[in-house]
Amino acid sequence: MKRSISLLVLSLFFTTSLQAQARSDSATVRSIYSEMLSNGKAYDWLRVLSNDIGGRLSGSPEAQQAVEYTRKAMLEAGADTVWLQEVWVPHWVRGAKESGRIIARTGDSQEVPVCALGGSVATPKEGISGNVVEVHDFDELKTLGREKIEGKIVFYNHPFDPTFINTFEAYGEAGKYRWSGPSEAARYGAIASIVRSMTLAQDDFPHTGAMGYNDSLPKIPCAAISTNGANLLSNILRADPGARFLLRMDCQLLDSVLSHNVIGEIRGRELPDEVMVVGGHLDSWDTGDGAHDDGAGVMQSVEILRTFKALKLRPKRTIRAIAFMNEENGLRGGRGYAAWASTNSREKHVMAIESDAGGFTPYGFGLDMPEDKNLPSGSTVSCFVLTMSGTSKKSTVAPTFLP
Repeated sequence: MKRSISLLVLSLFFTTSLQAQARSDSATVRSIYSEMLSNGKAYDWLRVLSNDIGGRLSGSPEAQQAVEYTRKAMLEAGADTVWLQEVWVPHWVRGAKESGRIIARTGDSQEVPVCALGGSVATPKEGISGNVVEVHDFDELKTLGREKIEGKIVFYNHPFDPTFINTFEAYGEAGKYRWSGPSEAARYGAIASIVRSMTLAQDDFPHTGAMGYNDSLPKIPCAAISTNGANLLSNILRADPGARFLLRMDCQLLDSVLSHNVIGEIRGRELPDEVMVVGGHLDSWDTGDGAHDDGAGVMQSVEILRTFKALKLRPKRTIRAIAFMNEENGLRGGRGYAAWASTNSREKHVMAIESDAGGFTPYGFGLDMPEDKNLPSGSTVSCFVLTMSGTSKKSTVAPTFLP
């Protein structure tokens, strides 16, 4: 992860005019690299965030602990200013452990690993049971129609496409069945939906993730099933089309609660009102420890502050590190900061990078300059792209309009 942080720091270095000093640029770059490898704190901070605090879904006590811990880390890093930005976030809780059971017409049954999708409604206490209709895409769902789906459980068995070199393309292509699948199934009268976990791995670990209801359609319970469980269910349905599935989930959506983005910065020496943002999202799903998604991105950003301070490098513009709250199931933190920034006439944002591709070794760096006919005349868009080994996901980048 230290190499990943180095790439983030170098991206700032090459867009920042550092204080005049006798040593060459290459010596300064080397000092950044050496400082991080020798004295970097990101791993220590990440260890506490992921192992001691753990999963930190928005609205949870763990999310609040993460806010306080990250604030302390930014102070320890030596930020000139650290503050908390209030943001109201959704508060969804998983409740008792979910269960899923395949029941053959003979009465034999077998439990399979499932987990509720984030935002799902619960089943009745006794669970919800029905015959299963397996589909591979929305076209197949539409072809079957209400006649064959009403009163049944829709099973979206859409595996990742292994031919995508960029696995996040496979994720994006399959993800629509998790996000929109429940409402599309409800459109035709389904009583619940199950989706194959969003992974190429063949294992017994179901992956949670966000889903979204269409408010004009019934809200039905929805769960992810592990890839091994999906393969088993598909094989059983081929041999026994009358098999049923029993799903039990205890989740619920509570009232929104107050949380915070954590913001720390080093003020620019010449243009302090021109801001360069680097950040990651502080929340994570409750079923894991959120190390790569996105504790690494948060602590990479804090490490930038520490490194610049340790080396006494004072940037020309302000460097602002932000730990955004509620990326996983609402984007309230990012949207809240954007709304605040758009009304803050004193400041001008000239660059923004969010690291959300894990703490892997970087193998590329470049600029992504999308064409947009709706841009103001004479504007350009500055979008930085970080590419890491172990994942081919581009960093989430906020376009910056420079007149």
